[in-house]
Amino acid sequence: MRRDCTTEPLIRQRFFDLADTLNERQRRLWAAAEAKTLGYGGVSLVAKATGVSRRAIHVALAELEAADAPPAGRVRRWGAGRKPLVRLQPGLHAALEALVEPDSCGDPDKPLRWTRKSVRLLSAQLAKDGHCVGRQKVGELLHGMDYRLQGNRKCREGGKHPDRDAQFRHIASRVKDFQTRGQPAVSVDTKKKELVGDFKNPGREWRPQGDPQEVRTHDFPDETLGKAIPYGVYDLSANAGWVSVGSDHDTAAFAVEAIRRWWRHMGRPLYPQATELLITADGGGSNSTRCRLWKLALQRLADESGMSASVCHYPPGTSKWNKIEHRLFSQIAVNWRGKPLTSRETVVRLISDTKTKTGLVVRAELDEGLYPTGVKVTDEEMEALNLHRADFHGEWNYSIKPLATA
Repeated sequence: MRRDCTTEPLIRQRFFDLADTLNERQRRLWAAAEAKTLGYGGVSLVAKATGVSRRAIHVALAELEAADAPPAGRVRRWGAGRKPLVRLQPGLHAALEALVEPDSCGDPDKPLRWTRKSVRLLSAQLAKDGHCVGRQKVGELLHGMDYRLQGNRKCREGGKHPDRDAQFRHIASRVKDFQTRGQPAVSVDTKKKELVGDFKNPGREWRPQGDPQEVRTHDFPDETLGKAIPYGVYDLSANAGWVSVGSDHDTAAFAVEAIRRWWRHMGRPLYPQATELLITADGGGSNSTRCRLWKLALQRLADESGMSASVCHYPPGTSKWNKIEHRLFSQIAVNWRGKPLTSRETVVRLISDTKTKTGLVVRAELDEGLYPTGVKVTDEEMEALNLHRADFHGEWNYSIKPLATA
């Protein structure tokens, strides 16, 4: 058959006009018919024009000559096509399982398991063991073995106290009681200490492309600026927060001073008739259940304000349920993400600018007072406290009343 320079484009056009409507066998048979019509050199020309391999065209020519069609409903004859890798390498599954099983996580009886090793490392190790398999195939095999890539999940809270749920219900009922009677109820805690200076702050903010803000390479504390210690007080009823930013030590005296400043600037204007204050806090840190200085400082606050201070601590290992964590501190972290905390004044300003669509209002103030550690509270001072422990877990629930009403 006579061919010219237009033959190849015509073959290509005809093939791609029909390719989407043909299955694999029909495509190769069509290509073989075209090659047979062209005669000598037709196989090479059709393969170049259509992309169908020369081997597939020769197989299809043999099918045309023998009129040997696959069984009904099949594109290939039984046994045709590339053999699965696990059949070519019978020990591949067992070798891969042996690599991932020692580092597997979770219950092996569950249908979903996961591994910490990467597919590149597994592929390299399998190659050392005599198996030829790429990283993509390793991923497919792992999926077939019910492995998935998964991150860590925070769910273990340590030893669960038997009265944990009962304490949660107790705190909820106390907060509801105070709110019903128009008395203030707050949640308190210390936010993570922050390095002050031109250090990297996690997160991103909008800036001109290619112009990121430059910060220090290493996070070594600045001896002059030190750290910022934010202690927060969150009003559970008013959706308002107060944060004292300290620079010395996170002690019980510093914590109670933050509560005192909140009461002076925000609490008293909102609750002019208040006679009681409910404080919900976790059980560790500067407001620990065992901290004597915490109770002594609260006694002094009660004497100054004339209010009784009732305290409810969260059970051990449950500090993340403290309301201030996800109603105030998380919003502060979102507001200052990607911004270096270059000075304590910057910290105070960024905290004060924190707002939410639900109406959160935050005020912040720098506390430059000195709060030494290691302050001892004597047994005589503890006995002098007007401390009343609740019948239910008095170590978690107690109130401190002004000494004038003792």
